Amino acid sequence: MARPARLKTAIYELIAQVGKAAANPVRLEILDLLAQAPRTVEAVAAGVDQSIANTSHHLQVLRRARLVDTEKAGQYVTYRLTDPLVGGFVLQLRTLAHARLAEIDRVRRDYLEQRGALDAVGHDDLIRKVKSGEVTVVDVRPGDEFDAGHIPGAISIPLTDLKKRLRELPKSREIVAYCRGPYCVMATDAVAMLRARGYRAHAIEQGVTEWRARGWRIATSNGRREGARP
Repeated sequence: MARPARLKTAIYELIAQVGKAAANPVRLEILDLLAQAPRTVEAVAAGVDQSIANTSHHLQVLRRARLVDTEKAGQYVTYRLTDPLVGGFVLQLRTLAHARLAEIDRVRRDYLEQRGALDAVGHDDLIRKVKSGEVTVVDVRPGDEFDAGHIPGAISIPLTDLKKRLRELPKSREIVAYCRGPYCVMATDAVAMLRARGYRAHAIEQGVTEWRARGWRIATSNGRREGARP
């Protein structure tokens, strides 16, 4: 009877390696960032506001747990998630935390409501409006993230470029902005800027990670599409 117990212990020890690797706020943020697009160590460090040395350490922990992998091109090493399941794992962990920790919603709500830009726009309503030409969907993430995957029909205007590219957005149409998901403030900042200039603008909480996890279609700049549902 001892053998099955040893088997379970050995398996759970291996499973725990994944949990240990993810049990760090910086590493969770890194995984969330890499779910948007592959990045170099330098780009990851800038994205999570950490030193390159600290970021490299966190990436090595994630790599040992086989949550991220590397690809070398010349002098640069690019990190990427090993599998879309990793992004799904982070999303499920986040969903569980939201269900058990009411503080998350309160902190997020208090912070975002100060901007006055977060509106709930349902997926079905968004798709209908996109198909009928009623809205312009704007991806305000950096361009490389848009290239790696975006909501079909969206146009790429990074937040840093929005002010100088306002003329590309018609005021006769409603603007729907999105970024990296519910903790990303780029879309809300974009909406605040647009509304201050007379645009009818809204932000949606869903980012590419959320769309991909639900099986909704994701487009890439090379024309490839993921997911079966519109």
